[in-house]
Amino acid sequence: MPQTPPFAAMLDSRGYIRNLYQSKDDSCGGLYYHDNNLLSGSLEALIQHLVPNVDYYPDNRIRKIAPKILQLLTEWTETFPYDFRDERMMRNLKELAQRITSGDESYRKNVQQLLQNLIRKLTTVSQYEEVLAKISATSTDRLTVLKTKPQSIQRDIITVCNDPYALAQQLTHIELERLNYIGPEEFVQAFVQKDPLDNDKSCYGDRKKTRNLEAYVEWFNRLSYLVATEICMPVKKKHRARVIEYFVDVARECFNIGNFNSLMAIISGMNMSPVSRLKKTWAKVKTAKFDILEHQMDPSSNFYNYRTALRGAAQRSLTAHSSREKIVIPFFSLLIKDIYFLNEGCANRLPNGHINFEKFWELAKQISEFMMWKQVECPFERDRKILQYLLTVPIFSDDALYLASYESESPENQVEKDRWKTLRSALLGRV
Repeated sequence: MPQTPPFAAMLDSRGYIRNLYQSKDDSCGGLYYHDNNLLSGSLEALIQHLVPNVDYYPDNRIRKIAPKILQLLTEWTETFPYDFRDERMMRNLKELAQRITSGDESYRKNVQQLLQNLIRKLTTVSQYEEVLAKISATSTDRLTVLKTKPQSIQRDIITVCNDPYALAQQLTHIELERLNYIGPEEFVQAFVQKDPLDNDKSCYGDRKKTRNLEAYVEWFNRLSYLVATEICMPVKKKHRARVIEYFVDVARECFNIGNFNSLMAIISGMNMSPVSRLKKTWAKVKTAKFDILEHQMDPSSNFYNYRTALRGAAQRSLTAHSSREKIVIPFFSLLIKDIYFLNEGCANRLPNGHINFEKFWELAKQISEFMMWKQVECPFERDRKILQYLLTVPIFSDDALYLASYESESPENQVEKDRWKTLRSALLGRV
């Protein structure tokens, strides 16, 4: 992990900013430090810190300033490219780039490269989002399966991929691809709130842009429902038990790889009520391995066991000699929850109106670690057939899952019997 978060690196890159790291418990012009870290300061003090004065006046010739500005723009566009999906931001960037090159033609090549790289990234993410939209549009409910003859349906996850280790690897492909498209800006936008002290009505952050983050959460939900669908679908009890044991093996391999998000999605799907109520099916399952996995992902003590395993995977990643050892895919919903509570639990500004830098340093640390994990390239070979099945095969809704579960193992009490009748009438048109 780098010692300084991206925010600090961006500050340093401006060049003409004076030293932000003062002595312990020092203060300088309204900026307060502790252990060489900036803790707080008012916006006015920060701005004043950048403004030239009698004792501090940077050379304003473009030849001197341009390299620093170009360095800042390079780091900004590489680290936070999605900021420039806003037309106003892109327009301002191009205007500033034009000013740099007009002052000195020697910078033209670097500026052009910066803009080309940015446009390439934005084009790629737009194409990715179009693919996601197409996948979502073609996804249908698997209820039509129940309306025909379930016995005639032979294509399921095991017929598509009978090797649980191969499936875990393909799940890791999907996870890493979707992680890669989540920009750090999206974490900011996910929790953005209008600052009551900010009177700027034209704030660039007014429009939330969290499409890729939301798509990743939707993937987790889809995988959970896919697991439940595959378990509830088979007519024979023996087949259902086999599917459960298959997914246990997939989940265990996900754990070994460091793919904790798929692991939790699989466990979540297996713990859904329509699945857990299949007592006759579970009686045929060897549950020892599943119990171990559930223990690893036990939510008690704020997911202590999982957090311990995550730290182990993160440490392995730092000393890794292969791409496989570098893989760390966190349980994303918990990561979001941690960032949310850090954001909500600490004020953006201190009682004296100063910006609470201590909070933003901690947020930067967490997001910087995530940024490192999401850049890992998947070492496994892609299997288009398996990937297409995972991403596009129809899955059951909640009601359809319950109906399939009742069709597999009859209701045990009057409440279940009444719900079964209601679902059969509403979904299948049967009495």
